[in-house]
Amino acid sequence: MFSKEAKATAHEPAAAPTARPSNGNGTAAQSIISRDLKIKGDLICNGDIQIDGEVEGDVQSRSITIGEGADVRGSISSDTIRVCGSVNGQVKGQSVVLAKTAKLVGDVVHQTLAVEPGAFFEGQCRRINGTQS
Repeated sequence: MFSKEAKATAHEPAAAPTARPSNGNGTAAQSIISRDLKIKGDLICNGDIQIDGEVEGDVQSRSITIGEGADVRGSISSDTIRVCGSVNGQVKGQSVVLAKTAKLVGDVVHQTLAVEPGAFFEGQCRRINGTQS
């Protein structure tokens, strides 16, 4: 039986294609980590990532959405971040939204931060200037 778990070592990044399919206008297509996928290793993407599964490692992208059933253990860095699931680690982005279903244990570094009623947040938040990332 095949396992849907992708592993990475210190010298080998998590499995990722070397070329991203284009969405027709020259930009990278959205990458989706499905609910039944577990990844151990860092994820780096130039486009958008939606995580619905489990990630143990750092995630860096242009736009990141953490789905309701998702579990991320590592830092997240992006221009725009929407957390609906569970994150244990630092979140750093220009625009950060913690949805009512979010559970975040870690610090938030942001330019704008929105926390919906019902969201769980344990950590510190620090605002950055628009010129920093």
